[in-house]
Amino acid sequence: MRALLVGGTGQISMAITRKLAADGWELYLLNRGTRAKELPEGVHCISADISNETEVLQKLGDMTFDCVGEFIGFVPEQVERDYRLFKGRTNQYLYISSASAYHKPVESYVITEGTSLANPYWEYSRNKIACEEFLMKKFREEGFPVTIVRPSHTYDERNIPVGLHGHNGSWPVIRRMMEGKLVIIPGDGTSLWTVTFNRDFAEGYVGPMGNHHAIGEAFQITSDETLTWNQIYQTIAEALHVELHPYHVASDFLAEVGSRYDYRGALIGDKSASVVFDNKKLKSLVPGFTTKVPFHQGVRISLANILAHPELQKEEPEFDAWCDKLIGTLEEAKRKLKE
Repeated sequence: MRALLVGGTGQISMAITRKLAADGWELYLLNRGTRAKELPEGVHCISADISNETEVLQKLGDMTFDCVGEFIGFVPEQVERDYRLFKGRTNQYLYISSASAYHKPVESYVITEGTSLANPYWEYSRNKIACEEFLMKKFREEGFPVTIVRPSHTYDERNIPVGLHGHNGSWPVIRRMMEGKLVIIPGDGTSLWTVTFNRDFAEGYVGPMGNHHAIGEAFQITSDETLTWNQIYQTIAEALHVELHPYHVASDFLAEVGSRYDYRGALIGDKSASVVFDNKKLKSLVPGFTTKVPFHQGVRISLANILAHPELQKEEPEFDAWCDKLIGTLEEAKRKLKE
């Protein structure tokens, strides 16, 4: 089987690249080659800018594929480009959408592929919905062989899942924990959430590849483990062998004061919603599929790698200062209201 991954070295897709290589696929990656040294042996790299259709067509030549996986398509123009590039060139086009596209506010905490798509809070999610709609229209009208994949919060060995962070990911939050500082947790920390290690996601993603029953269908791929945000942060602290000092702040308030970090979308449109994902549809297509890395194990894998690699420890003094200012302001307000 021959596959092409557009991207293939990101937080989600690197695990899929490693899985396909280990399973003996003839695998090609179309990207700019920034992580080529980390790729498994035998993976073929096509170095090109996917936005340059002329260059991509020249590099692809007359190649055809059993599957094409798109990991960096965020707006309709990008999947429209893919449609032009890969129509007639692949037997299956797998598009990574997002579970954040599911209806907000949440109407039922149990999420299935049949849950309606609507998110007035986050442009990112609305763009994903628009991408899905374009692709499914092409499937219905022309038979374009699309499969939609909706991940939720997936993490890898370079980053850990936290409810609130700045522009540089989770390291500033990890550092606050290690320094014994107060760590902001959105809401009261009791809403339900699901985090999935990328190796587990890869197992679920590879299952529908090449399967005709997956064409024209959407699948969500998540862990079956459901945690509260308080449990997630406590598990991180335990893995770091430090005491957690939580500071709970209402998500609505964070959305108002954290516009620089787009918390309205990331929280109200996603992480503050209490959800549980039902993965029966995927399991009916991939018998025996189960996730194998519970969070208390996965976070230790990630933290060990992050702490061993200083280049992954991306500082963000502005976010740290913003957290301190927010906490200080709220504590001052409490003091004044008590007087």
